Amino acid sequence: MSNNKQIRNIAIIAHVDHGKTTLVDQLLRQSGTFRENEKVAERVMDSNDLERERGITILAKNCAVSWKGTHINIVDTPGHADFGGEVERALSMVDGVVLLIDAVEGPMPQTRFVTKKALALGLKPIVVVNKVDRPGSRPDYVINAAFDLFDKLGATEEQLDFPVVYASGLNGWASMKEGEAGGTWGTDLAPLFETILQHVPAHEGEADAPLQLQISSLDYSTYVGRIGVGRVNQGTIRPGMQVAVFNGTVAEGGAPQMAKVNQVLKFEGLERVQAEEAGPGDIVLVNGIEQVGIGVTLTDPLQPMPLPMLRVDEPTLTMNFQVNTSPLAGREGKFVTSRQLKDRLDKELQANVALRVADTDEDGVYEVSGRGELHLTILLENMRREGYELAVSKPRVVFKDIEGERNEPIELLTVDIEEDHQGGVMQALGERKGELVNMEPDGRGRVRLEYRIPARGLIGFQNEFLNLTRGTGLASNIFDGYEPYKGEVASRKNGVLISMDDGEIVMYALGKLDDRGRMFVKPGDPVYEGMIVGIHSRDNDLVVNAVRTKQLTNFRVSGKEDAIKIAPPIQLTLEYAVEFIEDDELVEITPKSIRLRKRFLKEHERKRALREAA
Repeated sequence: MSNNKQIRNIAIIAHVDHGKTTLVDQLLRQSGTFRENEKVAERVMDSNDLERERGITILAKNCAVSWKGTHINIVDTPGHADFGGEVERALSMVDGVVLLIDAVEGPMPQTRFVTKKALALGLKPIVVVNKVDRPGSRPDYVINAAFDLFDKLGATEEQLDFPVVYASGLNGWASMKEGEAGGTWGTDLAPLFETILQHVPAHEGEADAPLQLQISSLDYSTYVGRIGVGRVNQGTIRPGMQVAVFNGTVAEGGAPQMAKVNQVLKFEGLERVQAEEAGPGDIVLVNGIEQVGIGVTLTDPLQPMPLPMLRVDEPTLTMNFQVNTSPLAGREGKFVTSRQLKDRLDKELQANVALRVADTDEDGVYEVSGRGELHLTILLENMRREGYELAVSKPRVVFKDIEGERNEPIELLTVDIEEDHQGGVMQALGERKGELVNMEPDGRGRVRLEYRIPARGLIGFQNEFLNLTRGTGLASNIFDGYEPYKGEVASRKNGVLISMDDGEIVMYALGKLDDRGRMFVKPGDPVYEGMIVGIHSRDNDLVVNAVRTKQLTNFRVSGKEDAIKIAPPIQLTLEYAVEFIEDDELVEITPKSIRLRKRFLKEHERKRALREAA
């Protein structure tokens, strides 16, 4: 039996790009997880293709290391508030948190989101100031800013008395004392391991008590079916034992279903190994139970002790997912029917606790609600890679009626920009109903602005922000609560160019349209009536002929006169497309293409819809 005094469960919290996954790599290496001659990929915890491409953590994942006879379970949590559902589940399995902060940037908004959750659960933080060997490193400022942040978030006296470790995750060393700027302050990560053993409490729970194990995340294997991952709160679990499966407490309407455990596995490094038994504090994987789901409790059938279901924040953004009805539908995707779309969304609901799916009055149209734009576009990106073809609407915020008044979600936005771009960014945020709450120059030509802004105001802001800051700005936001409706927010300033015919894009036609605006298409692309082919240079929509060919005559022309020069097309990404469209437009998503279209393809249908709306 494993002694729960020899187990520590920690979650690592960090803002995007503060070095969390790199530090976990080094913890795995220095704990002896890998053989000396073993070839190991960088950022081994970012196992998902999308995570590797974008350099962000999307899914909460587990691994474990051993240090001086103590089994340390590490939960890698997402740094982005849009994946808050993953964060809340991960924190339910741990007894302490390591907060990783960049030594130059200091605490950022996403750090604030996860830290608030951790402090509310009573978890004691360990602050790791990472990248202290970087030029411009300011560890003293970072520690003071972390203290102020904890104080604002309602930390207790004990939580405010946090240990500080200085580290360089990339170079694999840590130190308890501040060293010389730009130098090496330590030799290895032993100080961090020792701090975890000293400050993270062992899980309290009796091995002889009735079993109590809450499932926090799900996995799937083609061999054994659904796998539940969770921490043993108390009692002991063994392969082959009978358990009662509860969906919440009896007061919540949870009714027991009997099941038999097949295998019990534990984490060792990145591997999963079978265990004869697991006791209090162990994070385990359990298979063989078909009824397993997020938040369910596995407990003793004779002395059931079900836990309340896991609570996650409500979604703030919603989009319509629907069957692709364009003339090009079915050419590129494997899964194109409404039944296949619904089955895929139902499958996602089993593991993605922050997602909501509802039927609508229209056939084949589903209302999908999530935490934010990134939360929903990551789902769409995964679906298109799996071979799904669908169309989606413009994101809309979820309004709430509070005491008879219409309320909308408000975001706390932090932008880090060069001082030269400050005027343009402040003007743009002002137009989007943003309220400036803090401004902090860093004395080196950059300034950090904090705004409270309606979530509606951030839809479509990312691309405008990148243009305003010439790609040098950093922006991140978190949900900050509901407030009364702030009034209308300005929408897209430009109209669009709409194709009037079906066919293939012709270079000659693009040459004639080049002064009308920027194109989304290139010669040879298929096009249909009602498809959006470009951005109009003015504020109205314009129907254009993008398939027009040159009239042939019996006169010769020189090659020079025939050469047509056009601006390169705008590359459509999923995020850009979703942000760009208006309410009467859709994004058509297939495994190979992203296209924009009007909801009504025929011009007379669009005019009729406009009259009816008026």
